[in-house]
Amino acid sequence: MTSTALRRPGAPAVHAPITAPHILRRCRRLAAPALTEAIGRLHPWIAEMAGYALGRCEVGGAPADHSQGKGVRQALAVLGAEAVEGPAEAGVPGAVAVELVHTFSLLHDDIMDGDALRRGRLAVWKAYGTGPAVLAGDALFALAVETVALTPQAGGAVRQLTTALGDLVRGQADDLLFADRPWTGPEAVSAGEYETMAERKTGALLGCALALGARLAGAPDGTVAALDRAGRHLGVAFQIADDVLGIWGDPSVTGKPVHGDLRQGKKTLPVLAALAAPRSSELTGLLASAPSLDDTGVGRAAVLVERAGGRTAAVREARRHLVAADTLLAGLPLAPGPAVELRTVLAALADRTI
Repeated sequence: MTSTALRRPGAPAVHAPITAPHILRRCRRLAAPALTEAIGRLHPWIAEMAGYALGRCEVGGAPADHSQGKGVRQALAVLGAEAVEGPAEAGVPGAVAVELVHTFSLLHDDIMDGDALRRGRLAVWKAYGTGPAVLAGDALFALAVETVALTPQAGGAVRQLTTALGDLVRGQADDLLFADRPWTGPEAVSAGEYETMAERKTGALLGCALALGARLAGAPDGTVAALDRAGRHLGVAFQIADDVLGIWGDPSVTGKPVHGDLRQGKKTLPVLAALAAPRSSELTGLLASAPSLDDTGVGRAAVLVERAGGRTAAVREARRHLVAADTLLAGLPLAPGPAVELRTVLAALADRTI
């Protein structure tokens, strides 16, 4: 197991497992110079908005350190390269590309969802305007493709990234369309439809990060495909965990208002599972008036979802996908140390302990 040795003079070595935050920091630091260089190639105004989105500056460009995000996708790309016995540096272009795509998707998501805050700060569209935020997102998308197009494995790497981008857009489209579908009846969103959406919207980029790192390190196509599938399972687990936090999360941790998803009437797995339980008529009635619910109403809805078993069912399903991801990893000839680090990150991500 990869570990850090802690030794007292004259005492035997004691090995402490490396934690997920430690792994993420290492990978972020490795990718940081290349990410900075890539953003520096943008138009100065666009670069400022990108820097603001990444927590590196304030509006106007004054330096800041708001630590926006954990860099999970960057870490998966680096670990994907290391896991197939390639150098960590081989995964850096993939880490930069997926971070740029992730940031692009958040800029556009906040506009589509009308979210004014992103991790406790004004969203880019609120800070700079809707048009500029759309433009910045488009620039980041183009820069991500350019980043992998400049690698020796350009053909396969660009296909890997654009396939993930296509799935991400499909998932986002489904998520938006779900909002107009009823909570119950033949036109209601099923749990299966939700999971397909989550695999595309969230899992596609996580799978791409892992697979892209491995591809850039020269892994065979079979290994690359299996890592992509593992990342997609992880993405479903992550999205479900995110939905749980969207109802019951602590705003000081999530950076978003409590019960935000219930207020918006979003079709999330905890709610869909609760509606499938017996005697859900009160919950159905509350959800039908979600956009106008007051604090008491959304609080009551959260209680009913949990009482009907929606929270428990969602957590159980997230863990099923995590086991599927781990099973895929176990079937691959991965380097032992990086494989342990990869599993450490996956488990922490699904449990949202990082």
